[in-house]
Amino acid sequence: MKLPALRLPTWREAGHEARLLLIGIPVLIWTLVPIYHMFVFAISPKEDAFSGKLWPTHPTLHNFEIVFYQQHYFLRDFWVQLGNSTVIAASVGALTLFIATAAAFAISRLRVPGGRMVLNLALFTYFIPAAFLAVPMYRTMGNYGLLNTSWALILAMVTIASPYAIWVLKQASDKLPVELDEAAVMDGATSLQIFRLVYVPLMMPSLVAIGTYAVLLAWNEYLYAFLLLSNDRDITLPVALGNFLAADDSPWELLMTTGFIYALPPAAIYYAFRRYMVGGLTAGAVKS
Repeated sequence: MKLPALRLPTWREAGHEARLLLIGIPVLIWTLVPIYHMFVFAISPKEDAFSGKLWPTHPTLHNFEIVFYQQHYFLRDFWVQLGNSTVIAASVGALTLFIATAAAFAISRLRVPGGRMVLNLALFTYFIPAAFLAVPMYRTMGNYGLLNTSWALILAMVTIASPYAIWVLKQASDKLPVELDEAAVMDGATSLQIFRLVYVPLMMPSLVAIGTYAVLLAWNEYLYAFLLLSNDRDITLPVALGNFLAADDSPWELLMTTGFIYALPPAAIYYAFRRYMVGGLTAGAVKS
């Protein structure tokens, strides 16, 4: 059997690839250097942490042991705080998905009166930086007796994440063929059945992307967590990491070890759902 001849790339294609590499390689290095230094700190003994070497003379996993067994004053509630971060992030992701999916379905498919105005008003909130809303949010949670509870942070993050989530899902929903809804109605399906059996399965890539976005937003939040939570056993891990900076002799090697551990779940989530992220967050193209 005769093998097909290999086609050599043209000069235009080769130049395009070269330009991509010239841009991509520096960006990759710029991204990985801080992570590498964090890892070097994490495996360095205290006396070698600031030696400036590219690799520690005596690498050790003792810092991870200290963190896992909570053998430092600042780490006495490490697992509780990590659990708080996990519960809050998962709750924000679930609530944001529920609210945004229902709102996008109502605006795009059911054509409820005033739906577009609601969408525009939701997007208008993004003209105000989230940091400016921190104090009003603090007062609101205080008025409802939610301060120092996980619900305060959950509701605050859902409020911040929902407008963008609704907008993305609405754009993705508009790309679904209306004929699918009409066919389902002809078969006697109710609006709830259309939502559950037609809309949600076809929107799954965008739903995964928005859920991941909301989870990571809550996972990395510091300002609202710092303001709304104060008890050491109620705060999230990012707030607890700030305690390291308050000490005169900060254990930087433990700070970097804890930060490295805390960065692993988001990296795993992004890696698991990376194929949904680009398409889902840029209007959610749906394959039928």
